[in-house]
Amino acid sequence: MKLGEAAGHYFARSNRRHTAVIGKDTRLSGYLLEPALTAGFIAVGMDVVIMGPIPTPGIAMLTRSLRADLGVMISASHNPFEDNGIKLFGPDGFKLSDAIEDEIESLMKADTSKLRVVSPKLGRTKRLEDAAGRYIEFTKGTFPRGMRLDGLKLVVDCANGAAYKIAPTVFWELGADVVKVGVDPDGFNINRNCGSTHPDRMRELVVSHNANLGIALDGDADRVLFCDEHGDMIDGDQVLGLIAESWKKRGELAGDAVVATVMSNLGLERRLKSIGLELKRTKVGDRYVVEEMRRGGFNLGGEQSGHIVMGTHATTGDGIIAALQVLAALVESGKSASQTLRVFAPVPQKLKNVRLGNGADPDKVLAIDVVKQAIVASARKLDGRGRVLIRKSGTEPLIRVMVEGDDAAEVDTVVGSLVQVISQAAA
Repeated sequence: MKLGEAAGHYFARSNRRHTAVIGKDTRLSGYLLEPALTAGFIAVGMDVVIMGPIPTPGIAMLTRSLRADLGVMISASHNPFEDNGIKLFGPDGFKLSDAIEDEIESLMKADTSKLRVVSPKLGRTKRLEDAAGRYIEFTKGTFPRGMRLDGLKLVVDCANGAAYKIAPTVFWELGADVVKVGVDPDGFNINRNCGSTHPDRMRELVVSHNANLGIALDGDADRVLFCDEHGDMIDGDQVLGLIAESWKKRGELAGDAVVATVMSNLGLERRLKSIGLELKRTKVGDRYVVEEMRRGGFNLGGEQSGHIVMGTHATTGDGIIAALQVLAALVESGKSASQTLRVFAPVPQKLKNVRLGNGADPDKVLAIDVVKQAIVASARKLDGRGRVLIRKSGTEPLIRVMVEGDDAAEVDTVVGSLVQVISQAAA
């Protein structure tokens, strides 16, 4: 409620009526957080439009469509049902900047009761009954005109999450034969042994149903992973490469570049370079990808984990729209998913986490001379043939060690050596 009051006050900066839209995934705690946020917005004079279960990118789209001042998505994405979170979008449909979030947090730390309006100025609330239908039509509008999915059988895993009704409908209306998975949410089973973080069931069904493609969304459907007709996985890097090549051929790729994070595979960078495109790297996190896209005027970016941001169509990662772009390329090729969706050979990549104990500070550990020297030496050893990436976790007491290179055995050796040095230094 305090967040609703603070954010509502921040965005209500004139005498006209102001509006916030609120969506959620299928977690039980959504029933708690949605009315609390609504109460906060109403208390400071902001009207509220309730959307119910809808993907995160649907909230970004509807915030702009309804000319709202603020969009709110209640979701913890790919996390288990016990967790929940709140994502805020500005009137332009983009996630809020750190600076704006800091200002809202400052308002929360003060007495938010002083921000409340007098009774006649309280906000009002209503439910948008056709929110899902509006988003369905929006997503279908990103699929090439005149193209259909007739003859394709798709296994679609909705993770028992926000897209459990919407995603199967989109693909079915475009002509696909849809095998639905993860479409029976009960408040507790979101992401449980299903969705993009647990794709094994999808892979099995693709093979047993002789399907053409498997599509696995996460709990709020802003990320997506795929498997081919053999059940073999296809990650976000392959999807970025596929869409980049497709858009380049159509003359739709802006800036001759793709934005990805430091975690994206070196194989993607080499493939893009071979067709005259550049890979721009950012810190891990889709918000940093979007910031670089906006700064450089690029319209395609994403993460290996399946966040695919297509600036031509959306302001945030959108799993359904990304799947439609992949399906368009599949239809155009006339070939199988295994032939179409693997656009480069991944370089061997290995990631290991070093868990810190006794309250050790990751920054201080990484500043120790022996650690810095080991990192520099490893990078020199792989120069031109691979990469070394060391970073701290943003949420846990971990240091993440990632190494990739052409020689898998060498990658294993370098990872093992760095993990040993860091562990000993942190002890």
